[in-house]
Amino acid sequence: MTTKLTIPACALALLALSACGTTTGERAGTGALMGAAGGALIGSLSADAGRGALIGAGVGALGGYLADQHARGNID
Repeated sequence: MTTKLTIPACALALLALSACGTTTGERAGTGALMGAAGGALIGSLSADAGRGALIGAGVGALGGYLADQHARGNID
């Protein structure tokens, strides 16, 4: 029961804090760190936290970069 509530709560927290920073590097970096943490958390549920952290870091970095480009008006 707590697992069903933990994952959405963590996802909501990660979305609220994603891409913090003012430069492209800061936003991509914070996205990668938060993605790695979220990926490790979710990956640990399937007994592979390392793979989850790597996937989460990649997705988080991409998300941070895209958030930065959107904030700059380069993409819609």
